[in-house]
Amino acid sequence: VQLMESGGGLVQPGGSLRLSCVASGIIRSFTTMGWYRQAPGKERELVASIDSSGSTNYADPVKGRFSISNEKKTVYLQMNSLKPEDTGIYYCNVGGKGSFGRSFDSWGQGTQVTVSS
Repeated sequence: VQLMESGGGLVQPGGSLRLSCVASGIIRSFTTMGWYRQAPGKERELVASIDSSGSTNYADPVKGRFSISNEKKTVYLQMNSLKPEDTGIYYCNVGGKGSFGRSFDSWGQGTQVTVSS
C-alpha cells in the first residue's frame, strides 16, 4: 500500500490548511489512519489518528484546532488557527489488512507545512 500526501505549504499564523493522504493498492480493512509531524531537530510525533470505528485521538497542542477525517482510502487533516510551532513535515500513516489478508503499516513521503509571517 502506497500513500501520497498533498496540501502542505506556507501559511501565515492564524491561517488554515487541509492535508490529504490517498492510499493506493488493495486495502481490505484499515486499523488506524493517522498524521504525524516532525519539526526540525525534534522526533516525529503523533498529531491525530482515527480508527476503523471512527474514534479520533489528538495530541494536546492541536486539540480544538485540528480535525481528522477519512473517506474510503483518503484521510484528511483540517488544520485551523495555525501557529508557528505547527511547522514541520507532516507524514501520513495507515495500518490495516491488504491483499491476502496481510497486515501492512505504510508511511507517506511527507509534506512540508510552514507557518510564518
